Amino acid sequence: MSGETIARKSGVKIGSGCRILTKNFGSEPFLIDIGNNVTISSEVVFVNHDGSGWLIKDTKGRRYLYKRISIGNNVFVGTQTILMPGVRIGNNVVVGAGSVVTKSIPDNCVVAGNPAKYITSYDEFMSRVSHWKSESEMLSADDYEKRVKDALDDSWKPYLQL
Repeated sequence: MSGETIARKSGVKIGSGCRILTKNFGSEPFLIDIGNNVTISSEVVFVNHDGSGWLIKDTKGRRYLYKRISIGNNVFVGTQTILMPGVRIGNNVVVGAGSVVTKSIPDNCVVAGNPAKYITSYDEFMSRVSHWKSESEMLSADDYEKRVKDALDDSWKPYLQL
């Protein structure tokens, strides 16, 4: 079963044109809203509650906190990102792989890290990737491996200067 199918059956609200590659929507998937044209990469984790209130036990009982997670339109969330309770991700946003999003992200920016921090504007990011191979250039190959090899960037990053 696809991530999108699991999400929809669990109560996640999803717009159109989305790629949902994760299957981890936490224990409150009905508190998650995803806009249009969104990619949620593999192993992304949604956390809609703070379980630490469980430590308090008095005459009123344990404490619970639940918050929504909202993702706008035209958003890419990289693999193994963790989205914490109450965050809103705006429109035209890229969240780098492995990020921990603890605060809301405004429109038109790229963030990454733990905790996620601003890296650059969405427009600057788009200008940086505009030279990458286009879909039409890759579709000419007969099989997936050939398409990937045709698009492969063989440049290497230099070693760290220690």
